[in-house]
This record gives sequence, structure tokens and C-alpha cells, in this order.
Amino acid sequence: MVELDQFKYRISGYDAQIENIKQSLDLDSKKKRIEELEADMEAPGFWDDPDKSNKAMKELKTLKDSFEGYNSLKSGLEDINTLIEMADEMQDDSLISEIEDEITVFEEKMDSIRTETLLSGEYDKCNAILTLHAGAGGTESCDWCQMLFRMYTRWAEKHGYSTQTIDYLEGDEAGIKSVTIEISGDNAYGHLKSEHGVHRLVRISPFNAAGKRQTSFVSCDVMPDIDEDIDIQINDDDLRIDTYRSSGAGGQHINKTSSAIRITHLPTGIVVQCQNERSQHQNKDKAMQMLKAKLYMMKQEENAQKSSDIRGDVKDINFGNQIRSYVLQPYTMVKDHRTNKDIGNAASVLDGNIDPFINAYLNWISTGKKADEE
Repeated sequence: MVELDQFKYRISGYDAQIENIKQSLDLDSKKKRIEELEADMEAPGFWDDPDKSNKAMKELKTLKDSFEGYNSLKSGLEDINTLIEMADEMQDDSLISEIEDEITVFEEKMDSIRTETLLSGEYDKCNAILTLHAGAGGTESCDWCQMLFRMYTRWAEKHGYSTQTIDYLEGDEAGIKSVTIEISGDNAYGHLKSEHGVHRLVRISPFNAAGKRQTSFVSCDVMPDIDEDIDIQINDDDLRIDTYRSSGAGGQHINKTSSAIRITHLPTGIVVQCQNERSQHQNKDKAMQMLKAKLYMMKQEENAQKSSDIRGDVKDINFGNQIRSYVLQPYTMVKDHRTNKDIGNAASVLDGNIDPFINAYLNWISTGKKADEE
């Protein structure tokens, strides 16, 4: 059958790609580390330190997930080959659709695991702190900010990540002026670092009675949530600390006391805010942690001249600086201007399906040149 020959051609070369993935995952080293961790867990007193044991359990799970992913690829390809052989021997075309589905699932899994091999940065495994700021466009941009907030929370849900709103400022008429969320899960920052930049929306504005097309912008700043104690010295004289009333939905303390904290680091202009904790003291501690992480990242990146990427406030939130455009009228398309990756189903992207853009970006930065359109 012609379809079977097409399937055989489609999966040809996957054996070699799976072997390349095995090498990239460095499974031999991971196996040794698994043995070390399991030996540590059997030692007396290991479980007496909750922080240490939790960190070890998290690392062990991540290591074992790599093996499970690799093994699932091998067994998946074997199953596909078996189905093709069965259909060929019995000349049973009823298996065609099943084989097609199996190959599609296999290819999606391979893309996902291949992406994981690109997440080797120092902070890629960290949780992510993502901040959205409405830019040029007034109420329209505030609405766009809320749409992006939903997009990223939907993406997090699909990946089994948890989200927590750290700071929230409503728009004057609709939407959100700014919001900061913490997205927690393995490699959250490694994936979401691709989203840093200005996002542009083109649509017929629901806030314009004339029904005109309007362009609006939102900036997205992403930083790793570095949980260990960071050795950064901050001079108190370099800080301006303001308190204000929380403005988002967050429980009984919201809008009753000025417990929210805004810290401005005067030498760099970095501003961090936190309002989700129950007390002013807790909000200040969280904001200081975020500030230290930003300053640390800037210091680490200075030699590579990437401090502007970490600050996230150097470029204007306006036309010409966008990393990605979302066009809803007169046609629908989402295009990333760095990688040239585009998707026609804008509704799906806005529902959180941004993995194709993340994968294209990771390939782009790993090769140092634009990824080919998929």
C-alpha cells in the first residue's frame, strides 16, 4: 500500500535521532547520579533535613523523567514499526488511521523531549517570574495585557505548572495595567525566557465604536526565581521603598491595609513589586528576593552585554520593538519576528498553545541563527 511506504519514509532516520537525543540527555551520567541519590536516601538521618530531602527528591524525579522520556520514544517507534509490518503482511488498510495517529503522537513527543535537551542554561530549571505591562494603546492595551495573562496561565495549566499572582494592577476602564505571576514547575524559566520582549496585537477594537483596526502593545519581562541565597550586596541608600494598597483579588487583606511593597533600585532603575503575601514584612522579603535575582542576573550577563535583556525596561513598549505579532483582522496569524515561526490559528495560540514558538526560539538560540519554519 502506498500509505505504508509513505509511513516508512516518514519514520526513516528516527532511530538515529533517538540515539542523538540519548547522547544529548547524557543518560550515563544521569544513571550514576540516580544511584548516588538513592544511596544517600538510604543513609541514616537523610530525611531529618526536609529542605535537603525535598531538593534531592525533586532532582531524582527530573533524572528519572529523562529515562522515561527516552524509553517511551524507543518503545513508541518499535510499536509503529510493528503496526506497519502487520498492516503490510495482512494488507489491512483499517490500520492506516491508527498508524497515522501513532506517528503524530510520537513526533510530538520527540519534539518535546528534544526541546528539553536544549534547556541547559544555569537557571533554566528554575521557576519563572513573569511580568506584563500594558503599553501604547490605552484601554485596548490593558485588555491585551489581560489576554496575554490568560494565555500564559493557560499554558502553565497545560504543562501542569502552578501559578501565583505576586502583583496585580487593574486597568482604569478594563483589563490589566500590569501583573506579575510566579510560574512554578521544572524548566519553567527555560521555556518562558523565550517570551521576553514586546508583544503586538492587531484587531478591530471592541472599545472603538467606529469598529476601526487598532494596534496595541504589552511588554513581557521574564526572570528566573533563584531560590538559593544570592550573594548580592545592596546599599540601603540605593533603595526607595513605597507601600500601597493591594489592588487585585487576593483574600481578606486586599484593599484594607497598605501592605503591598514597591522597591526601586535607584542606580539601575529596576522596580519590583509584591502584594500577594499576608503581611507587609512578607511582601518586602519577596520583593527583595526578586530584586536580588534581577541584580544577580544583570551582573552575570554584563560581560555578554545582555543586561538590557534582563532589565526588560530599556525598549519602548511601542511599534518596531515587538518580538511577536498577533493579528486577528483582516486575517489571523501569529508570527515571531526572531525565528520567523508563524501559526495561522491565533485562537489556539491565545489559548496557551505557544510551545511551537518556544521550541523554535530554543533551536534558534542553540544554533545562533534563525530556525527554519516548521
